[in-house]
Amino acid sequence: MKIDCKRLTVVTVLIGLFVSFPLLAVESEANNALIERGKYIAIAADCAACHRQAVENGVPFAGGYAIASPMGNIIASNITPSRQFGIGNYTEIQFADAVRRGVAQDGRNLYPAMPYTAYYGISDQDIHALYAYFMQGVKPADIAPTAVTDLGFPFNIRQVMLGWNLLYRKEKQLEKQAGISEQLYRGQYLVEVLGHCSTCHTPRNMMMAEKSSLYLSGSPLGGWYAPNITSDSSGIAGWSQRDLVTYLQTGHLANKAQAAGPMAEAVEKSFRFMTDEDLNAMAAWIKQVPAVSTPVATKSPRSLATDINNVIIGQGNQASLVDISQTDGATLYESACASCHGRQGQGTADNFYPSLTHNSAVSGPGPQNLVMTIVMGIQRKGSDGEVSMPAFGQQMNNEQIASLSNYVRNQFANIDDRLTAENVQMLRNGGELPFIVLYLNWLMGGGAVIVLLILFGLMRLRKR
Repeated sequence: MKIDCKRLTVVTVLIGLFVSFPLLAVESEANNALIERGKYIAIAADCAACHRQAVENGVPFAGGYAIASPMGNIIASNITPSRQFGIGNYTEIQFADAVRRGVAQDGRNLYPAMPYTAYYGISDQDIHALYAYFMQGVKPADIAPTAVTDLGFPFNIRQVMLGWNLLYRKEKQLEKQAGISEQLYRGQYLVEVLGHCSTCHTPRNMMMAEKSSLYLSGSPLGGWYAPNITSDSSGIAGWSQRDLVTYLQTGHLANKAQAAGPMAEAVEKSFRFMTDEDLNAMAAWIKQVPAVSTPVATKSPRSLATDINNVIIGQGNQASLVDISQTDGATLYESACASCHGRQGQGTADNFYPSLTHNSAVSGPGPQNLVMTIVMGIQRKGSDGEVSMPAFGQQMNNEQIASLSNYVRNQFANIDDRLTAENVQMLRNGGELPFIVLYLNWLMGGGAVIVLLILFGLMRLRKR
């Protein structure tokens, strides 16, 4: 019997294709699922909040955004799969080292503005999915950086981070505690690792490392203040788990708090896209974190602010905002704020314009968040819509902002701050300088003296 080899070959190929198509489809589906998982991890880790362009509606993950730090601005890098400007040449191991250890492909040490101290706990499976997403699910952005990180001496010497990492970088994965539920374990992973909540909400020591004993008890943050989110009366003791979930999803909670600044960015870029299951896990974990008591604002024995109804008749005049001689807080409030928040700070019945009489920015331990909200305004997208409050930082000078803040805090929270124009300028500049920056010259001078004394002692020994 004569066999037609050509026909046999064609039949064999067709059979092979017929068999392989379902396998390829399954493999493609699995890869798509991996990329989608990586996308969700990137959302939970809030990568988009920092690794963005410094322009409105810029290319996702293209970098260039300036992250303010006490040492100077740190420019976020391009993390798209661009081979020229991004991470397109990174292997998965190199990618993992950058994310978890703060070490770039070329061996440079990253600054802790990249929260690798938290990301060290990301699981191998999540790193694999994250790598798949950034390499296959993100469009390459072949965009040259418009700025570079240029810190002053000695912070510009990245090798300094070697010593800091030895002291403060975690070197172990998150392990499930005995007796903990799956929900709490998931919540811990999301809060401590992916969400890196402690990066903002935990105070720092003299070397700018987190004080673990004061976990989530509140910390200054570039002019803002990330509040105490432990279940102490000075924190969120009055919040239920459902309250926390609502706040994370929407960025606001009626008669309690409104997200602004970095927290508004976290809501917009991350939390509103997360599942109810994960947000409930986060809230459950936060609610059981040990309570830490922190100072609260001191209430005045009497209200020092003038009753606005006895001063202003009518809706006010926006022209008063450009009159630099006008520094009366009541007049400024009527001109800039009363039309939305009400003369008595009551807001609106639907809470679209929030109350100022029950508002954490007004009644918080310090005036930072109120001042920064006046200066920068609010632009926030939550799961229930978009919120916008105009920024008055260009319309008002520091003295006016101080006067308005003093009036609002005193009138609606009975707090007498006596804030000055100099205090406002300090907050605009990023807040009080940390110890390591403030006393750097003294530390360096003391180190030099110690080195000289050691050298002098060695020379004396050699002469004997």
